[in-house]
Amino acid sequence: MFRLFMGTGKIFQHVLYKKMIPTTYTYILVDILTIIVCFIFSFDKRIQFYRHFGAFIKAALLVAIPFILWDIWFTHHGIWWFNSNYTLGWHVAGLPIEEWLFFFCIPFSCVFTYYCLDKFFDLSWANGFNNMIVFAGSIVLIVTALLYAHKTYTLVTALVTTVTLIYLHFFAKAQWIGQASFVYTVLMLGFLPVNGILTGTGIDAPIVNYNPQAFLNIRMLTIPIEDAVYGYTQFLLVIYFFKRFQSKTEHDENITPISSLIQ
Repeated sequence: MFRLFMGTGKIFQHVLYKKMIPTTYTYILVDILTIIVCFIFSFDKRIQFYRHFGAFIKAALLVAIPFILWDIWFTHHGIWWFNSNYTLGWHVAGLPIEEWLFFFCIPFSCVFTYYCLDKFFDLSWANGFNNMIVFAGSIVLIVTALLYAHKTYTLVTALVTTVTLIYLHFFAKAQWIGQASFVYTVLMLGFLPVNGILTGTGIDAPIVNYNPQAFLNIRMLTIPIEDAVYGYTQFLLVIYFFKRFQSKTEHDENITPISSLIQ
């Protein structure tokens, strides 16, 4: 699956480089090509992820609401902005339509990958690192927030991620943080080409531009390090709600209807 995904990314970058498509289709193609392979494999009889589409949609929608509001606020205040040369030109609340789709396409691929790895491999060993991830992560993030409180993207990302880790570990009692963190590390294989294109790798100019005063300016290739932390937070929250909705669905399916008991 990863080979197919990486191959798709290379083909896409080749197409862009050769200018075989109008640049205005760039961002929408990033969305489509991010999700298409995972969507097709969702119907594989060994995976059957399609049975969990409902749980995913509810989880992704719930998490998308605050993240989209965050996105709208940041865009309005010039923390980041979008290059209209790479979008279709359709906007809702100041965001390109492609950006709205981003909050569903990317999480779909991430949750699908988590679901597959969890289904076919025993990753429970990673949960032994739960405490270390939460405590070490929170300390680093809090120190970063204190040192760079004047950088809006850095500050907000650090605080939101800290709150997310603390809530999941101490209040939600999530036992899968280590496992999810390991999967997110694997997902970096896809994160780098996808976010790389969005931030300017392989194309003439970035699709998403950042105010240099609002973030650390530490980049992985062209990707701000805050993007990786932002994505990690979104991933953890979608997994959390996906598991909750998934469990509820399975519970409801296992309830024997009263009518059948009467019969």
